[in-house]
Amino acid sequence: PREEVAYVTCTYRSTCIDQPDFLATVDLNPRSPHYGQVIHRLPMPNLKDELHCAGWGPACGCFESGAAAKRTKLVLPGLISSRIYVVDVGSQCRAPRICKMIEPVDVFWKCDKGYLAVTHPLPNGDILIANMGDPAGNGKGGFVLLDGETFELKGNWENECEVPPGGYDFWYQPRHNVLVSGAGLVPKVAGRGFNPDDLKKGIFGRRLNVWNLSCRSLTQCFDLGEDSLPLNVRFLHNPDAAEGYVACALSGVVFRFYKSCEANNWAVEEVIRIPPKDVSGWIMPKMPAFIADLIISPDDRFLFVSNWLHGDIRQYELSRNCKPRLVGQVFVGGSILRGGPVTVCRDEELKCQPEPLVVKCKRVYGGPSKIQLSLDGKRLYVTNSFYSTWDRQFYPSVVKEGSVMLQLDVDTDKGGLTVNKNFLVDFGKEPHGPCLAHEIRFPGGDCKS
Repeated sequence: PREEVAYVTCTYRSTCIDQPDFLATVDLNPRSPHYGQVIHRLPMPNLKDELHCAGWGPACGCFESGAAAKRTKLVLPGLISSRIYVVDVGSQCRAPRICKMIEPVDVFWKCDKGYLAVTHPLPNGDILIANMGDPAGNGKGGFVLLDGETFELKGNWENECEVPPGGYDFWYQPRHNVLVSGAGLVPKVAGRGFNPDDLKKGIFGRRLNVWNLSCRSLTQCFDLGEDSLPLNVRFLHNPDAAEGYVACALSGVVFRFYKSCEANNWAVEEVIRIPPKDVSGWIMPKMPAFIADLIISPDDRFLFVSNWLHGDIRQYELSRNCKPRLVGQVFVGGSILRGGPVTVCRDEELKCQPEPLVVKCKRVYGGPSKIQLSLDGKRLYVTNSFYSTWDRQFYPSVVKEGSVMLQLDVDTDKGGLTVNKNFLVDFGKEPHGPCLAHEIRFPGGDCKS
């Protein structure tokens, strides 16, 4: 069925507005009088959590028992606070409520972890949350584990093995007994903002990690290059597929990882490279293609990436053993727009700088960050907050005016993207002031489940 509501994580951190973060429920039904509006807000009981990613509780069809559980619980980890909220969306899908909260001190003492990011349910129903650092903000990877029934904190997931120097996103394929995880930022350094001087200091992650899912141990590591920052990891949706993709934010490169024929090991190959642009009026002479998100359509035919700094969303067609082919591209903001402070001096792709985007009489600031695709693959939703501290640095107009949520129409035959000019969620008009919107989730299923 077509998605009728979306849950969107919203934060007030770094906006100078002293209000708690909240989970927004957005009406996506075109026949509704509230289409494109926030119809419910669930405020958190604490300040400055930085709600970032959101993941489902045990519900996603990978159960060892074969049970088809419904999505009734949404897990919201605080990227900065390390607090974990469990939200009941099953009782009233349009008016969710908090049903459990795990305090940071429990995560610190029991796991020696902090700065919690991406959440996925495991095949046995337990909940896995990747972390970026230790309680002091130093880089530290690994995972914390929640009980799938009680949502109690069980401890660390990984066995006593080498803990990666960083973490952020992960995905797994039970039929191949594998979990693949990427790397993130060193929290206490990233929290000060992006500094070009940090590029040669190992602040940004560069490793792709392959884990034995049942043994909970690291089996392989790939170095994807200096300052690559492999944030987003996605397997193909086909549960038999031993293939996936990882997007590197700072290098603008997408790698394909796959099971090789040699001794059941895994291999990686570069398949997409978005070139940087030579610019003036920016903090560096070259502006990288900062890939903030990557998703794959449910039929495994298309791959989508959001380019937060340049401002475009790209659609690639996937074909087995061939490099993805660019079939759609649209600009929805970014730092290289015509008339802005940045001038593009040399561009390998564009002949001129793109025009600013206006939807329903509102100028869209910022660049595309989180994306989510409908299950039929025809509607791509996008928000434009990446991380509040970096939002304030790169896109101060987003902090001042508030985020937006847009919808793109996707051509599923030949490929192509167009902005739906009849849809806009304006988070600049929130009752407590403009806020920053990030992750998008659908209760009926989405392309990150």
